[in-house]
Amino acid sequence: MIKEACVETFEEAVLAEKRGANRIELCSDLANDGLTPSVELLQKACAILKIPVMVMIRPRAGNFVYSEQEIAQIKLEIDEAKKAGAAGVVLGLLTQKNQIDTRNTKILAEYAHPLPVTFHKAIDLMDNPVEGAKRLNTIPGITRILTSGGKPTALEGQETLRKMIEVVTRGKITILVAGKVLDTNIKEIQKLTGADEFHGRRIVGELDSRSEQ
Repeated sequence: MIKEACVETFEEAVLAEKRGANRIELCSDLANDGLTPSVELLQKACAILKIPVMVMIRPRAGNFVYSEQEIAQIKLEIDEAKKAGAAGVVLGLLTQKNQIDTRNTKILAEYAHPLPVTFHKAIDLMDNPVEGAKRLNTIPGITRILTSGGKPTALEGQETLRKMIEVVTRGKITILVAGKVLDTNIKEIQKLTGADEFHGRRIVGELDSRSEQ
């Protein structure tokens, strides 16, 4: 079982590692569902943490429909992740109709190479995330899909999550289960979904350094 802790500060990252997280997703502004972290935070986390750091690449809040100018900005942010020594990047692009933006996803996955790419929860805005998973399965460089099965929680989305696991090529893409995955319910969610990798803000408990004092 792989536990990926979603964090927005260096202190949270260190605490998550100490508590047994296997991997970090590093973001800023989680109040807006996560944006690209600062270069300083990125460099510090990658330099000091011993576990892999996946970096959120999202230049602004709001929807996941990006202009050519924003695609160029995303490339610059991928460059910073590479320079810092990140283990991979996390991004997601949709069309105006909330379908996978296949063209730009292919471009960015190729640009990120050799870093693996996680396609994030933008997929949950689709009417049919299973179809989205099938589409992403055809794009080289996409190695994970972060999803709660189109529902607010993994428990509610469990049926769709099971279907998504079935339609992707095992060994090529991993369904990374999110959606209120806690240290207290992760075993139940694993049993219900059959997934191996999990993601959450409180996946190794509340990440408040004051609780350690």
